[in-house]
Amino acid sequence: MPLELARYLSLFVAEAGEHLAGLSRELVELEKAVAANEDSAPLIDGIFRHVHSIKGMSASMQLDGIAALAHQAEDLVDLYRRRLAKAEPVAVDALLDTCDALGDMVEAASRKEKPDPDPVLVARLGELARLTREGRPLPQPRPPPGPVEPPAAEPVAAATTATATATATAPAPQPAPAGGAPRRLEVEVEVSAACPVPAVRAFLVIKKLAGLGAVQRSTPTVEELKAGRLPGKKLTVVLESAEPLERIERALALISDLGAVAIRAQGEAPVTPPPVAPAPARDQASVESSRTVRVRTEVLDGFVDAVGELLLATARIREVGRTLPAPLRPPLDEGVDRLHAIVKELHGQLMGVRMTPLSVVTERLPRIARDVARKLGRQVEVEIQGAEIELDRAILEELSDPLLHLLRNAVDHGIEAPHLRLLAGKPAIGRITITARRDRDRVVIELADDGKGMNAGRLREAAVRRGALTPDQAAALSEREALALATLPGVSTADTVTDVSGRGVGLDAVRKTLETVGGTLELESARGLGTRITLRLPLTVAVQPVLLVQVGEEVLGLPIAKVHGAVIVGYAGLDRSRGGPLLPYDGELVPVHDLAALLGFESSGRDERAVVVADGADGRIGLAVDGLLGQHEAVLKPLGPPLQGLGGLSAVTVLGTGRPVFILDVTRLLAA
Repeated sequence: MPLELARYLSLFVAEAGEHLAGLSRELVELEKAVAANEDSAPLIDGIFRHVHSIKGMSASMQLDGIAALAHQAEDLVDLYRRRLAKAEPVAVDALLDTCDALGDMVEAASRKEKPDPDPVLVARLGELARLTREGRPLPQPRPPPGPVEPPAAEPVAAATTATATATATAPAPQPAPAGGAPRRLEVEVEVSAACPVPAVRAFLVIKKLAGLGAVQRSTPTVEELKAGRLPGKKLTVVLESAEPLERIERALALISDLGAVAIRAQGEAPVTPPPVAPAPARDQASVESSRTVRVRTEVLDGFVDAVGELLLATARIREVGRTLPAPLRPPLDEGVDRLHAIVKELHGQLMGVRMTPLSVVTERLPRIARDVARKLGRQVEVEIQGAEIELDRAILEELSDPLLHLLRNAVDHGIEAPHLRLLAGKPAIGRITITARRDRDRVVIELADDGKGMNAGRLREAAVRRGALTPDQAAALSEREALALATLPGVSTADTVTDVSGRGVGLDAVRKTLETVGGTLELESARGLGTRITLRLPLTVAVQPVLLVQVGEEVLGLPIAKVHGAVIVGYAGLDRSRGGPLLPYDGELVPVHDLAALLGFESSGRDERAVVVADGADGRIGLAVDGLLGQHEAVLKPLGPPLQGLGGLSAVTVLGTGRPVFILDVTRLLAA
């Protein structure tokens, strides 16, 4: 790849990835719309724009293999866009396979390779386009588990001749004499006003034309273009070529961001090719993208860590200032307050940049559910609500695999085969709903299915077989506690082990991953009605407000997001009518636990105690402590070995005095 193009490789990979994600999503929606006999024209227009954009971008980067495959897909989609036929399932399957292949090729391009398209897939698309164009029936789709077979030899040849436009995107196009003497052409090109690098686009035009003939001169010159100069964003090239005008037009159509193209032969009127595809939102999107800068996540993480250290340093300066004589404190306190405000504002802006919509993770889930369901002979629809809610990018990265595990389990374990659903009085198509919502400083994500539900009895038996519980312990569990057994390592109710699930390594891995970012997992299920899995996640893992409490000689932190309030009470005088101490709070009796006893500390013996009311696993609970030390903006650091294995500890922070403080996870502390 030429050096002048390699500098844009990362931008190409990022933008191509966005188009491929949209392409995959809209193809799944198209399949559903066609099956329901709904209007699919808007979806097909969107699919065409995605494929056309990928083709143009890859051609501009001289990745001719990607452009060739995208062009074949574009030919097929264009037939549906022109209402010449209806998108049948076999065609959608081929386009989805093309989307996967393009993703692999873009990944190869990110490693500075120049991948070639799979000839079998190219021929398959060409054959489908030929049959559609001729109005002939398409072949029936093969069973999903089987491998993709190459088309017969005769259709391959027919596809090669019937889709001559694919030759325009083949690697290293060479001039093919048209049988006459070369003639002189004048090519006028106007680069789109929204193009961020117009000189590069103009240079690519010259490179493309040089492969079709001899470039006599250009205005501006190549040297001026390399220097970034393109007055008026217009380019004129005098080309001597024996190629037909149609081939030159097709070659230029592969270059994106060209606003207008006119080709004039000597003694003839200019020929202006028709626009390739209407894209009303393109210019605005290009303008918006030109106002943004892509930053590597490692750089962003470094900024966040540095700002966290600034917060700690500011707190340390404040503590040191308290040791100064009183007359010297006001100027220092004023400066520290100003510094703290600036650092807090900077931190808020950085966290805003880190916040990423949940759709980044969820947009691929309908496609995955479709593929898994077809493999298992089932029918599934996935509905996603609240995908616009934003979380810290670090949490989203950890959330991707857990959501994938849960979705695959829902399709495999939850959704029944169509005939079994009909016998049970349900629709043949199973339904999985993923809903996200904000709950104070946390995000709640629910994944619910309308399948057969979980069998608590079989979970008890599986836990006993694994040696996790004795038969008596298993029998004493409540329904909710029995369902929670599914999160233990190796506990699975699957009858057979497949490449989808059944090895007992799903929910326990999900639970552990969620706990590493301060999240929790809850299970609810009803036999014959379905299962609901609730994930509760913090918005961010970098800086969180915590309530500092004193227990004996120790200082500990509780996340403010889980604290409802605190009261000072006489501990001995609390109601003990139900066995343990109870605190009347907000119209209910809240069970109170002595935090010193939970942690194994020596009790202070005080009667007057502070009780912090916080969220527990089954509702509100009270934690009796020796004192309240106020709220603190904590820069949270993950626990390293061996502390990460201790139940009840979630992170550690450092006070301005340099003292480390452990942050408690109340739910895990009570369960330990």
